[in-house]
Amino acid sequence: MLTLDPAPAWLPGGQAQTVWPALFSRRHDPAEPIVYRRARHTTPDGDFIDIDWLDHGIGGAAVGEGAGAGLLVLFHGLEGSSRSHYALAFADWARRNGWAYAVPHFRGCSGEMNLAPRAYHSGDHAEIGWMLDTVRQSHTHAHHGGGPVVAVGVSLGGNALLRWAQESGAQAGRVVQAVASVCSPIDLAAAGHAIGRGLNRHLYTPMFLRTMKPKAFAKLAQHPGLFDADRLRQARDLYTFDNLFTAPLHGYRDTEDYWLRASAQPRLAEIRIPALVLNARNDPFVPAESLPAAHEVGRHVTLWQPDHGGHVGFASGALPGDVRGLPRAVMGWLQAAC
Repeated sequence: MLTLDPAPAWLPGGQAQTVWPALFSRRHDPAEPIVYRRARHTTPDGDFIDIDWLDHGIGGAAVGEGAGAGLLVLFHGLEGSSRSHYALAFADWARRNGWAYAVPHFRGCSGEMNLAPRAYHSGDHAEIGWMLDTVRQSHTHAHHGGGPVVAVGVSLGGNALLRWAQESGAQAGRVVQAVASVCSPIDLAAAGHAIGRGLNRHLYTPMFLRTMKPKAFAKLAQHPGLFDADRLRQARDLYTFDNLFTAPLHGYRDTEDYWLRASAQPRLAEIRIPALVLNARNDPFVPAESLPAAHEVGRHVTLWQPDHGGHVGFASGALPGDVRGLPRAVMGWLQAAC
C-alpha cells in the first residue's frame, strides 16, 4: 500500500512544499551525519564519472553489508548531487536498513568539470546503463553481491532511468529488479513550458541557470567553438539554454526534438520490469493534466499521483518538517516488487 503522511497545514501549496523541504526539512538525524566515500571511474569515451558510496561505518566498509541487504542506486535531478536533500534522505534509509547505497553523479555534477564535449540530459539512457553496470560490478566485487538491486531516479534522473528501462526491455531485469521515478518530468514539453512561465520563470529558472551557464562556459573553454557564447550569455530560460547547449551537444536537432525524443511518458508501456512512477499533482514543474492515466501504461508500471508533495518535497510533521517518509514509501514499494 502506497501511503505518505499528509502535508502539514503550515506548509500549504505546491510551491511551498517544493522550496521549504529542500532548504530546511530534516533528511537525517543531525547527530548522525551522512558520510560518503567517492570512487572515480573512466567512461568509455575517456571522461570520468564520480560515484559516492554511503559509508556505513562498519569496519571501514563503504557499502552495505548484512544478510539480505540490497543495493540501492539513486540518480539525482537537474544540478543535483549526493548532497541533495532527497539523496541524504534515501541515504538515511539505506543506513538504517543495512543496504548498500550509491549515487552516481551525472557529468559535471560532482564538483569537478568533466572532460568530454558533452554534459548530461533527461534522456541520457546510455549513460544510465553504463553507470548501473559500473555500480553493480563494484558492489559485486566488494561484497559478492547478495540481495536485490533497485534504482531510484529523481526528477531528471527519473526520466532518464525510465528511458533506460524502455530501451533495455526485458534485459533490464538482468541489471535491476525494480525501478522508481520520483517527480520526473516524463512529458518534457509540458514540464519545460511550465517551468518557463509565471512564478516558476522567476523562481526556478534563474536558480538553475545560475549554475548551468558557468558550467557551459567552462565547457566552451575546454572545447572552443562548441556553441555560440553570445547567444548563450543572453539566454533567460531553459528552452533557450537547451536549444543552444543541451540539444546540439547530445545529438538532438533542437529543444523540440530533445523534449520529444527524450520524454519517457509516450513509451511507458514498453517497460518490462516493475516500475513506480510517482508524481505529486501539485508539482509546480509537472502539470497534473500532463500526467498519464492507468490505461496509458503497461502492466509493469504503477502510477502513484498523490495530491500533495510539490516537486520532490513530501515533508510531513511539525516544523521544520521531515522528508524521510518519501524513501520509506518508495523503498517499501520497491522491496515488495522484487
